[in-house]
Amino acid sequence: MSRILSLRDVKRTYGEPPVAACAGVSLEIDYGEFVAIVGPSGSGKSTLLNLIGTLDRPSAGTVEIDGVDVGSLSDAKLSALRASRIGFVFQQFHLADGVNAVDNVADGLLYRGVPRAQRREKAREALEKVGLGHRIEHRPHQMSGGERQRVAIARALVGEPALLLADEPTGNLDSRSGDAIVSLLRELNDAGTTIIVITHDNDLAASLPRQIMIRDGRVVSDSGSEVIL
Repeated sequence: MSRILSLRDVKRTYGEPPVAACAGVSLEIDYGEFVAIVGPSGSGKSTLLNLIGTLDRPSAGTVEIDGVDVGSLSDAKLSALRASRIGFVFQQFHLADGVNAVDNVADGLLYRGVPRAQRREKAREALEKVGLGHRIEHRPHQMSGGERQRVAIARALVGEPALLLADEPTGNLDSRSGDAIVSLLRELNDAGTTIIVITHDNDLAASLPRQIMIRDGRVVSDSGSEVIL
């Protein structure tokens, strides 16, 4: 199985004197995996999300996405890699209030040079995939929290990314809606999408095939078979 993500002794420090938010993380994730990165507040999860998602660069070490060392890329090439290979789902839905579902999702292709009609067609397909084909003309205020998160997931998927990063995807939802979102993510993973969920929820993490535990900026356990500690 080919590798989508590789981190080798990745460090990220901030401030002076430097404080390590990520203190030498090494891990590998293959195509098709469904992984939880779990830890308490302040453990370094958010820093790791930013490094994996190429929203930040490491102070030391190597991050590879699809075999590409992101440290070797210019800002422009890094943005292009992020836009084409990574989809993001956040706890806050980040939907435009006055815009219907199909156009919120189509915005995920705005910087890909895709013509508007084609963007909207792909958005409709993505909404069908997350079970919202009947809500394409609805605006966020007309939807439940679970439906809004489905729109956000459709937007993340519309560009067919190699990797989906979900940051506390059930954090703003009641338990029933949260369970439905996890079921949707399972279906997407079964269909081939590689998914990393960042969470502080131990129960959610335990329900996923692989758990990587973070504490004090380090990997303290990894249930995967290929562990680099």
